[in-house]
Amino acid sequence: MIDQALLNHAAGVLKTISADQRADTALRFYFETHRYLQPPARRVISRTVFIYFRWFQWLDEKASPQKRLEQAVTLQDRFTADPKSIKPEALAVLAVPAWLKTEFEVTPDYLRQIQRDPALWLRARPGRAASLAKSLFIAETTPHAPDAVLFKGTQDLFKSEQFKNGEFEIQDLASQLVGVAAAPQPGETWWDACAGEGGKTLHLADLMFNKGLVWATDRHEKRIETLRRRAARAKLFNYRVAFWDGSAKLPTKAKFDGILLDAPCSGVGTWQRNPHARWTTTPDDVAELAVTQLAMLNHLAGSLKPGGRLVYSVCTVTRSETTAVADAFSAAHPELEPLPLAALKSPHAALLLQPHELDANGMFIATWARRR
Repeated sequence: MIDQALLNHAAGVLKTISADQRADTALRFYFETHRYLQPPARRVISRTVFIYFRWFQWLDEKASPQKRLEQAVTLQDRFTADPKSIKPEALAVLAVPAWLKTEFEVTPDYLRQIQRDPALWLRARPGRAASLAKSLFIAETTPHAPDAVLFKGTQDLFKSEQFKNGEFEIQDLASQLVGVAAAPQPGETWWDACAGEGGKTLHLADLMFNKGLVWATDRHEKRIETLRRRAARAKLFNYRVAFWDGSAKLPTKAKFDGILLDAPCSGVGTWQRNPHARWTTTPDDVAELAVTQLAMLNHLAGSLKPGGRLVYSVCTVTRSETTAVADAFSAAHPELEPLPLAALKSPHAALLLQPHELDANGMFIATWARRR
């Protein structure tokens, strides 16, 4: 059972969470004001808070926050020991909001997966996954992505020599598969249109072996600054940053060999890792984001060179943001042809990666090429 002092800290975090403040944000702010908490304690507190929202609908709403947290941890331990101890019928009703069933085929395998603790995936530098896994001891490679490493240890990776030396990034397997699907070549020019803090930008740059150029754009300056720090640690310099708000006013008139749009989305594919979002995301959010995603794709389409490749990805599984957006975009752009995802060994031009298939986030990837 969790230590009482840590349980009280977790209860303190719950008090700061609201519909406008996500659990991960609340945890970050809480740790900033409780700097004396060491990494092992922070990990326990964070895990306990996420477990709380994973089992939220099972808990006694009249009990104190500490009691509800204890109930959640007990349920998690019971489920981990025997997943069949929680009936599929209960998971179908209580683990996700009812509206999800209108957007996605909710299966028992999916439900069991999102009730588990999420895996921790690392991305090694190209060709170094096996040596990285060996140096970290409690880690293993996977056939799904050439540079992915599944870490099973408990040490603070940010303090490891491997991290300080830029030998890996923490990046979910599904996110890595987006870069694999893009398959950028050294010397090409790419645009990562919604770069965020740079996870996929760095992957593209790495796959290009620091040759060619990756434009990285985002609307948030802080994210761009984080990208710059991460690139410096990884010793990657074949990128250029600019700001883009997703509108028709593009940051450059350049034409690209490839464009990656990892678009803003509802994040339903991350509900295993961010269970609080299950209870704050709404169908209206999904509908509004689908409009934004299609508009961004339309804005970008003209920036491809003949033969250039466009990759659309979203870490969600809702039909409105995945196949519906891809189909609408294809219908509006006959100058682009769907491109099979050969790098992922798929004959299809669009692929929905489900959490239980990969032990990772849910992700949708679709690709097109501009006709020559």
